[in-house]
Amino acid sequence: MPQFLKRRISQEVTDAIDLKVRQTVESILTDVKQRGDAAVRELSEKFDNWSPASFKLSQAEIDAIMRKVPQSTIDDIKFAQAQIRTFAEHQRGALKDIEVETLPGVKLGHRNIPVDSVGCYVPGGRYPMVASAHMSIVTARTAGVRRVIACTPPNQGMPHAETIAAMVLAGADDIYVLGGVQAIAAMGVGTPSIAPVDMLVGPGNAYVAEAKRQMFGRVGIDLLAGPTEILVIADDSAEVDMIATDLLGQAEHGPTSPAILITTSRKIAEALPAEIERQLKVLPTADVAGVAWRDYGEIILVDSVDEAVKEADRIAAEHVEVLTREPRYFLEKMKNYGALFLGPQTNVSYGDKVIGTNHTLPTLGAARYTGGLWVGKFLKTCTYQEISDDASVMVGDYCSRLCAIERFWGHKEQADLRLRKYGGRNVGLGAKAS
Repeated sequence: MPQFLKRRISQEVTDAIDLKVRQTVESILTDVKQRGDAAVRELSEKFDNWSPASFKLSQAEIDAIMRKVPQSTIDDIKFAQAQIRTFAEHQRGALKDIEVETLPGVKLGHRNIPVDSVGCYVPGGRYPMVASAHMSIVTARTAGVRRVIACTPPNQGMPHAETIAAMVLAGADDIYVLGGVQAIAAMGVGTPSIAPVDMLVGPGNAYVAEAKRQMFGRVGIDLLAGPTEILVIADDSAEVDMIATDLLGQAEHGPTSPAILITTSRKIAEALPAEIERQLKVLPTADVAGVAWRDYGEIILVDSVDEAVKEADRIAAEHVEVLTREPRYFLEKMKNYGALFLGPQTNVSYGDKVIGTNHTLPTLGAARYTGGLWVGKFLKTCTYQEISDDASVMVGDYCSRLCAIERFWGHKEQADLRLRKYGGRNVGLGAKAS
């Protein structure tokens, strides 16, 4: 039976916050739908104090920004994007178009067709989220998306130069310095100055995530993402300072980011709070990470690795680090996770920034039913069929009888017409009177 040595704040508190977010987002989306560019500009002025002549960066502006970025940073960005592109290319290669003959004369198939246009949101604000540009734009390009645009918010009157560089190097067609719900609305709804896209991707704060949720259906989305999460699974072979470092390394994303430990070791479970406090005294982002740990941190003591697996699958966390003697045991046994990080040599930061897997992952338990962003998210698997005259008669016999069972007489006539045309049958509504 799992023991909770530390629990997060109650769900009732977070539900009340979520309600306010939903109402605010709905109002903003409605405003943009009704007033277009005028609403976008007013919202940008209100929330970001940002109202340039054009939200879209010109080539001259892009060139000037790129000149500000050190070559060493450009090289690092290129390295990270190469890793992400390579893994995405391998994933794309695993997705094959097929055509099979399932019965004599019956050819069925599917083709993987890229989405035509995608809008990528790259968060800004406190941190320049350079890696989010790689994860969305590079992956969309690898999938074969024709038009890729990107939005990122300003930061104190200017975009983050490194983020813009990452967008350029990733291959964005158009770059807009525009943030928040107004950016999601502009890309999804479209305005006179921004043509709408077919799909919206990329992480963001609670308002951005809610805007994507409310836009879903009108456009596609990658997934419904909440605050980033980390779950560490540890046995007595783990080091408590590493556990604390890796938990706080994700907690610094925001004050509502869950950081959870599941362990079979009471010694580690009881030592972790003091180690967390020690590290918070020197961590530059302790003002955020400390609040996240206080309100959303959990310590769960379990009796066995099997119980650890069950508890981890119940939580279905976004990132799961496995710091145990046999980490691949969890690869074989676990079913619900966004991404696994096996063994002490790897960590969530590698996945977030550079190693090649995508960092846009399911949160809030969504790992129970979906994986994260990957090249396949940008592809539509569309089926087709083509059959011979004889096959049409053979299939038509079955179809006609099955349609009659359901009393779908128009459907039945589609089959019967083929039976008359290709099989010489005197059946259906169009049959000649004898």
